This record gives sequence, structure tokens and C-alpha cells, in this order.
Amino acid sequence: MSRLGRRLAVALAVPALQLAPALTALPALRARLLPGLHGTGPPGRVALTFDDGPDPASTPRFLEVLAEHRVRATFFLLGTMLRRAPDLGRQLVDAGHEVAVHGWEHDNLLLRGPVATGRDLARTRALIAEVTGRTPRFFRPPYGVLTAAALLAARRSRLRPVLWSCWGRDWTRSATGDSVYDTVRAGLSGGGTILLHDSSCVAAPGAWRSALDALPRLLAECRRQGWTVGPLGSHGMPAR
Repeated sequence: MSRLGRRLAVALAVPALQLAPALTALPALRARLLPGLHGTGPPGRVALTFDDGPDPASTPRFLEVLAEHRVRATFFLLGTMLRRAPDLGRQLVDAGHEVAVHGWEHDNLLLRGPVATGRDLARTRALIAEVTGRTPRFFRPPYGVLTAAALLAARRSRLRPVLWSCWGRDWTRSATGDSVYDTVRAGLSGGGTILLHDSSCVAAPGAWRSALDALPRLLAECRRQGWTVGPLGSHGMPAR
């Protein structure tokens, strides 16, 4: 191969390497090929996770429901949100919940380069540890889109990427408690990981109310099925 040919091959390979892991955003594919990334745990358990907080307007309401049902969950935090509400971040930990990294801002990582991606994960992890006193172990990228740069940055920050097996589509303007419940329930099984949002900071205003309305019914359904609901750290998944 000529020198020009080699340069062209490298130029094409770099974006391909960056884009290929984005396929992990496809639930059916990752459930079959990457069960750990899919959030698959023991069949008698269900992991409950929330994204985009902490938000003083909404997160405390989720904490109230979880306390009533004596359920702990994993909250994937945004650095910008935690910086605005550090006391709420500490409240999550004081209530027994697990805190994890969602990113500094809710940016699609396909639009972030390797340096920016690494910096964002590292600074979010450091802020969570400083504010809450707990070092995060898990990472979920915004929109569920992983890139090669994100995987490398997560490894360097000793974070395990985890996505989800079912979600409620609770960020849309048309979402209701019924729609969130039905959407989650359609994809939920023992060993699964539920994704909901305790904030609407990047969604339709007030969309979080649909998840809050569905939450008690989802917890009741899990109990009916005999599934123990808890955070990812209790889901039989090692940190890395």
C-alpha cells in the first residue's frame, strides 16, 4: 500500500472506531452481545436507576416515594446539576442511595472529542466524590451513546459503563404515568435495569411527573413478581 493509501486508511479508521461503540445504544443488540452493559443481573433482582439529577424541583419527591417503599436506587448525576445543588447530592447518599456518573453536561458524546470526553468524566467523578464522600463506580453516557473515547475515559477513571434493559420514555411532552408504567413493564423482566429520570433539565418541562406517578406502581409490580429492587451495586455486578 502506498503512503497515501496508508494515510487514507488511518483517516477512515479513526472515526469508525469512534462511532462503532454507539451501536451499544441498540437494546436488542447489547442484550444479546453485552449483558453486563445492558444491566443484566440475577433473575430475582431489578436495578432501579435515575438520570439527569440532582434537581431540587423534582428529586426530593422521588426520594419521598423511595423512602415510603424502603427502596434504594442508583442516581446518575450530571456535574452541572450537582454543582448547583450539592446538599441534594449529599441527601441522596444519606438516604442510602448510590451515586454514579452521567457526565458533566448532557452532551452527546459523538460530538465530543477524546480529550473533552476524558476531562468531563474525570471532573464529574471528582465532584461527586468531593461533594458526597462516595467514589462513583458506574457510568452511563447521555442518550446511551458510548464511543471509543468514552470507554477509554471510563476505564481510566475506574468507572464501569452500564446502560439499561428498559425505560419509560418519560422525557417526552406526551408522557403520562400510565404510558411510563406500560412502557417499562413491556420490557421488564427479572434481572433487568430500569431507567427513569428524576429531572427534566434536558426534557420537556415537568416531564418528570410522569415517572413519579408511575414509580409506586412499578415498585408494586416488582414486589408482585417477587423481584428485589435496589441499586446497581447490589445487582450482582462488579464495579469494573
